[in-house]
Amino acid sequence: MSSSATATVVEDGVYTSVLDLFSIGIGPSSSHTVGPMRAGQDFRSRLEELGVWERVGRIQCTLHGSLAATGIGHGTPDAVIAGLRGLRPETVDPADVHGAWERVQAGEPVDIVGVPFSREDMEFAPRERPSGHPNSLRLTAAISPDGEAISETYLSVGGGFIQREGEDPRASESSAAERAAIPRYSSMRELLELVQDRTIADVAWHAETALHGADAARAGIDAIWDAMRDCVETGLAADGVLPGGLRVPRRAALAWHHLAARGDSEAAAEAVSVYALAINEENAAGGRVVTAPTNGAAGVLPAVLYHAAVTENFDRELIRTFLLTATAIGSIIKANASISGAEAGCQAEVGSACAMAAAGLTAIRGGSPEQIENAAEIAIEHHLGLTCDPVSGLVQIPCIERNAVAASTAITASRLALLGDGTHIVHLDTVIETMRQTGADMSSRYKETSEGGLAVNVVEC
Repeated sequence: MSSSATATVVEDGVYTSVLDLFSIGIGPSSSHTVGPMRAGQDFRSRLEELGVWERVGRIQCTLHGSLAATGIGHGTPDAVIAGLRGLRPETVDPADVHGAWERVQAGEPVDIVGVPFSREDMEFAPRERPSGHPNSLRLTAAISPDGEAISETYLSVGGGFIQREGEDPRASESSAAERAAIPRYSSMRELLELVQDRTIADVAWHAETALHGADAARAGIDAIWDAMRDCVETGLAADGVLPGGLRVPRRAALAWHHLAARGDSEAAAEAVSVYALAINEENAAGGRVVTAPTNGAAGVLPAVLYHAAVTENFDRELIRTFLLTATAIGSIIKANASISGAEAGCQAEVGSACAMAAAGLTAIRGGSPEQIENAAEIAIEHHLGLTCDPVSGLVQIPCIERNAVAASTAITASRLALLGDGTHIVHLDTVIETMRQTGADMSSRYKETSEGGLAVNVVEC
């Protein structure tokens, strides 16, 4: 499986490559759109490797748990079909993905390179979790002429990452030499001990060069930043109504116009929230976005970074430092708790994004490793218990505004940390473990199922 599908981790370590944790894809959801597309593409690749793709007579898909409960609103059926067609989220034109399921529902089978896919080939089973995971799908291919069936079950584990059922989640395609060169840490305490006279970004960069080589790592990080920047600027120029039935108007362009007309210092400070709106409106519209670390939380970190880059004229090197620092922190959260809303609620998505953004901002403003840890801790601590209850299963209400608020929170967390010397009472590892426990205790109704909270109390017009 490609590195864009699974995390590159090593024994006795939790590091996930920056090129994996921040992956370029499409909206509206990393777990419900990007992950299922990768699952479909991986399944097709496996059939091709087995030499049976040309003999496939029928492909069926069953969506389980949250993928079934809110899959329609998140474009999951479209994504699966696109993946089976061989399309990849990193390179696909979003227009080539959207609309397939609508045609299927209307009775028009979609051709998957000679294999017709009809309404009967997609099953929704929201109450079933055969793997025990809240996001799973099963793909089955019937092979002609004898009707042999080949099946795979995939888990969409958040952030666009997928895992085949029964697969070691710590499996990696990296070589033994690469794994030996990657710095090992499994917690923030261990990372701080590892840093010594280096920076957190230095540790992450050492891992990236071991995995990809300096030139490829640098080019990949720059491409991630370019995609983030383009998403902000595209969103600031777009208007109209978001798809999906709620008729939510796009507000970023008008808000940006009002701020530009004011032109005062407060307007400059408020711009970060508008950047987040712009990104998440692009995501909700199914446009090109970067998982950061998920699509549902895609507006937080890029908005903070864009705001810093614009107002403080940061160069490429500082932007890389921001993203590498955020990756080191995000890797710890992902390994020891979750970045998936279906697993742990929105605290896992927006809370993680806020912590990563606060850490990155603190780093490029000259913060010590202890201040960086403090900023991330503050950010997560004040998102504990945040539920994931999208209205109509769409990444719109409350998701878009939630990203805007969290972007401002990340800046506040960084400022508070930089006002101190890094000494504080609650450690980041403690907050991450608390987030894990809170997610485990949280009712499944508040974890991306649209069965509780705003999802059932908002009266749709």
